[in-house]
Amino acid sequence: MAVKSVALVAHDNKKKELVDWANENRTRLAPLRLYATGTTGRLLSESLGRTDLNCLLSGPLGGDQQIGAKIAEGEIDLLVFFWDPLEPQPHDPDIKALLRIAALWNIPVACNRATAEFVLTSAYMTDDQHQPQKPDFSEYTGRKVQ
Repeated sequence: MAVKSVALVAHDNKKKELVDWANENRTRLAPLRLYATGTTGRLLSESLGRTDLNCLLSGPLGGDQQIGAKIAEGEIDLLVFFWDPLEPQPHDPDIKALLRIAALWNIPVACNRATAEFVLTSAYMTDDQHQPQKPDFSEYTGRKVQ
């Protein structure tokens, strides 16, 4: 069975909401490989009691780019990113780049609790046969992408 990988990211004002959501969905998250940026990862590890959570750098220190690189390398199946639409972020270009790379590689993105619920409870999350279609950039790059 292929293990799905989920990246969990939250802005400061949304960290508690993401941790609460993760706790409410701990059973669904249990079989998944989890990645998270900085403080969000530490809070999730403590709250969920998971020592296997892959903690990356804080978003402003490069964690957003690390998640983006993992998406481009095919390591992430879902991005759950609780961002704060009411707060300007000093690393806004990094955030836009992360969302762009997720859209580019056809990765589902949940930006709020309702969407995260829909995606996490989707039959596709447990269906080993379903493989999202990866885009073919061969015309753009001049070579076939794996």
